[in-house]
Amino acid sequence: VMDLWDPDDRVGMLVDEWGTWHEVETDTNPGFLYQQNTIRDAIAASLTLDIFNRYCRRVHGANIAQTVNVLQAMILTEGEHMLLTPTYHVFEMYLPHHDATNLPVYIDAGTIGEGDTETPAISASASRAEDGSVHVTMTNLSATDTITVPVALHGVTGTTCKARVLTGNAMNSHNTFDAPDTVAPVEFDGVKLRAGGADVDLPARSVVAFTVS
Repeated sequence: VMDLWDPDDRVGMLVDEWGTWHEVETDTNPGFLYQQNTIRDAIAASLTLDIFNRYCRRVHGANIAQTVNVLQAMILTEGEHMLLTPTYHVFEMYLPHHDATNLPVYIDAGTIGEGDTETPAISASASRAEDGSVHVTMTNLSATDTITVPVALHGVTGTTCKARVLTGNAMNSHNTFDAPDTVAPVEFDGVKLRAGGADVDLPARSVVAFTVS
């Protein structure tokens, strides 16, 4: 619609206060909207960021709601203690896309769900940094299945690959103040470079980030 009425890109879109909204945590003030953050929220964050990347020509700004303790927060606090949520880690993994050149992504990896809930099984973003390195983030929406995806990297001549993965034992895996690192990115050996691209083994309910340079 914006392309139809504004073909010269005079107007940008600002997406304000996006994010998930769940029931508040037990024994907390309902008005404060304090809620836990899980792998499910991490996947929701990565899918949303992929949409913003896909339409970056139009989306000029976007703000998650909120940053600390409220709704899909990136940080939870309790007294003097704090922890980083799975959503925080997705933002950190997507940082290389910031101020990079967006690269078009085409995905054909089947779907999950059915009827009104059917959706592509894989979501992804790709970008090229000023130094020529290419950063790719991929999300496997399946709660149960590993998906192996052949990735064509047209025009990419790099021979070095560094990868990390964010996942958990279940969709509701989360961090607590007693176990703040239950869900956090770790080094990943499931990305194998080959001529013209890479083969990626995406674990169930995971976000994978890799850089080819």
